[in-house]
Amino acid sequence: MHSFNSRLSSAALALAASTFGNVAAADFDPLTYVDQLIGSSNGGNVFPGASLPYGMAKAVADTTSGSNQGGFTLDGSPISGFSAMHDSGTGGSPSLGNFPLFPYVSCPNDDIDQCEFPKKTRSADHGAFTDSSVVARPGYFEVTLNSGVNAAMTTTMHAALFRFTFSGTGGNGSYPLILQDLTDLSDSRQDNATVTIDPTTGRITGSGRFQSSFSQGKYVLNFCTDFSGPKIHDTGIFVNSRASTDVKNLTISRSINGYPLPGGAFIRFETADPVLARVGLSFISTEQACANAESEIPDYDFDGIEKAATDAWREKLSPITISQGGVDDDYVKNFYSGIYRTMMNPQNYTGENPLFDNGEPYFDSFYCLWDSFRSQIPFLILTDPSAVAEMIRSLIDTYKYEGWLPDCRMTFSRGYTQGGSNADIVLADGFLKGITDGIDWDVGYEAVVKDAEVEPFDWSSQGRGGLDSWKALGYIPVQDFDHVGFGTMTRSISRTLEYSYNDYVISLFSAARGNSADTEKYLQSSDNWRSLYKKDQKSLFASGVDTGYTGFFQPKYLNATWGYQDPLWCSNIDNAGTVCSLQNTAHETFESSVWEYGFFVPHNQGDLITLYGGPDQFVSRLDFLHDNNITYIGNEPAFLTVFQYHYAGRPALSAKRAHFYIPRYFDTTPDGLPGNDDSGAMGSFVAFSMMGLFPNPGQDVYLIIPPFFEGINITNPQTGKTATIRNVNFDPTYQAIYIQSATLNGEPYTKNWVDHSFFTEGKELVLTLGRNESTWGTTVQDLPPSVGEYTGFNETSSKRRLRSVRSRYAPNFGQGLGLN
Repeated sequence: MHSFNSRLSSAALALAASTFGNVAAADFDPLTYVDQLIGSSNGGNVFPGASLPYGMAKAVADTTSGSNQGGFTLDGSPISGFSAMHDSGTGGSPSLGNFPLFPYVSCPNDDIDQCEFPKKTRSADHGAFTDSSVVARPGYFEVTLNSGVNAAMTTTMHAALFRFTFSGTGGNGSYPLILQDLTDLSDSRQDNATVTIDPTTGRITGSGRFQSSFSQGKYVLNFCTDFSGPKIHDTGIFVNSRASTDVKNLTISRSINGYPLPGGAFIRFETADPVLARVGLSFISTEQACANAESEIPDYDFDGIEKAATDAWREKLSPITISQGGVDDDYVKNFYSGIYRTMMNPQNYTGENPLFDNGEPYFDSFYCLWDSFRSQIPFLILTDPSAVAEMIRSLIDTYKYEGWLPDCRMTFSRGYTQGGSNADIVLADGFLKGITDGIDWDVGYEAVVKDAEVEPFDWSSQGRGGLDSWKALGYIPVQDFDHVGFGTMTRSISRTLEYSYNDYVISLFSAARGNSADTEKYLQSSDNWRSLYKKDQKSLFASGVDTGYTGFFQPKYLNATWGYQDPLWCSNIDNAGTVCSLQNTAHETFESSVWEYGFFVPHNQGDLITLYGGPDQFVSRLDFLHDNNITYIGNEPAFLTVFQYHYAGRPALSAKRAHFYIPRYFDTTPDGLPGNDDSGAMGSFVAFSMMGLFPNPGQDVYLIIPPFFEGINITNPQTGKTATIRNVNFDPTYQAIYIQSATLNGEPYTKNWVDHSFFTEGKELVLTLGRNESTWGTTVQDLPPSVGEYTGFNETSSKRRLRSVRSRYAPNFGQGLGLN
């Protein structure tokens, strides 16, 4: 049996890639380099178990860790059960983990009341395991309890197949027992739950109502469990710590003590032969749960189900191949594991939506678009555009049912909105990059315009708030007067900045559709970010020492007078316990500081650079943000700041900064993520960075740095054409990471960015590298698009607007980073 840490040798991979540009699938298997356990400790919160791409069923062992949002952790916490529904990489309270199974070799003296049924006691006394017993590979997970029970699992789309092998001793007992518990990871069961066990077949069916994570909603999940293996000895149900073989049906309340009363069913077997447990799941009914299991796993063929899952993953990861070029295998593992994690969430619940079914695809666990619009969904546009088309169709169909596009959505509930209406960016990005399959773009455009124009009553979970002030004043005021809709009256700075960018992508969307009136309207409102820039605002460290920088975004009241937020509050160096989340006591930025939000004007870097004193001062600020640990790379607002040096004409610094963070903060150990993976957001940051092209999402722009490998091929699944990036003079020790010159399809190329046609038309980008920064990509003509003009670059400016040039490109630009 091969375990998760088996790898191809560097020599074997180099041989497979020796004819780079035509690497056969048989020569290179990307799954060999997927390590699902990256991020399984230290708050990575990844789901490391068995799943299909975007699969609803996700099987893994659940631990009692405080970071068990993905179910399993490698942090010394014991196992409480084995369940088949999970999210991956989320923060907040754990979601799903419903109806876990738990096996015993036997009950002491074959007395069922001596088996421990409640989750708290069974995990503490019987859930221990050793890390070395864990095996994880795409479509498969395995662990051995110290009690001697080995649990292996694999999945289909809506069902899981568990294989329990009993080899330990059970305290003088003879009959292995498997229980199924009416609980979930966060103990959120509501109302009454039910379970029934058939004494003849052993089939267990039931359902429960649970709390949706990060929302006010609830959901009902149904299950159907069948067993294959030795003869049944007896069956029954349990309540709390006692069980009975005489009772076969149970309806149980939550109870009144704040913790769901334990309850469920159990089955015992005559012999200790291996047992296969097939668990079907459905949000519709127990009958559909059984039908899902029977149709997807008709004959309990564990190896066949695993192979089908493995093949599905291989197909999804196959569009990208690399020429390793002597790079250590850990970099390859980091790269492909990041790609793998981009396809965990959102989950395809098509056919399982109990609220509405219009024949459209339905995806759930958008958790949340504030995290995933930046790099995860843009990455899927490259590797799996048909899946993105279905996701967009699902978002639009949800709009038709709910009235607004969601920003977060989990288990059919409206999740909390963190800032802007970020589905606008997802839709615009898809439209601009040619995602069309089955999408009604007329309704899609209608939906994003409604976000911009109509305030919902509950803007805490959909749309935007404060739109009257937004339209009248050009910003969201601190302590706004809003009688139209209701939400937490915080985040006025970050909402203003995010609404500005939301409007800009709508302007691009409308321009591509030929609507000039809307284009001008939303282009104008996309300039509202300026309203909160306070040019004389200083920033001091907690010690009182001046950071040396002046000019920051600040809150502003309805009467246009300034409020105040320390620019370093909620930064990575703020140790005062400042709150910047969704609490009603929070401040005016969300999960980030004014320092970091000071760079979030993705559409108008030209004017932002001018406000900050020109390109040299802009770079100096970026360096200060990163070098002083103000930013936190474990949170998504930091992603684009790694590459914003491109806009100041310093693409070499973006390359240097990417190598600063990878692998220092992103490595291949279980604690190798700097924060929770956020449904693959961290994985996509790693994948894009190592690929050498990073998106400015919502725009047709990819910023160029050298790939972390000698070469890379990306085959577009829509067109079948393969884009290639090759590094000449590649150095696997990463001493030569600076582009000296480039060609695109054989012609000299000086722009420091490409558009999406690079992928769809299968172009070739050849980068010649060196150890020192060059002039490549540094002139105004080489810079990415900006609404406002670039000024201060060697007395040149862009021609988008007519303005005088007042500053020069300083000769000491970037001094201190060893690049001059």
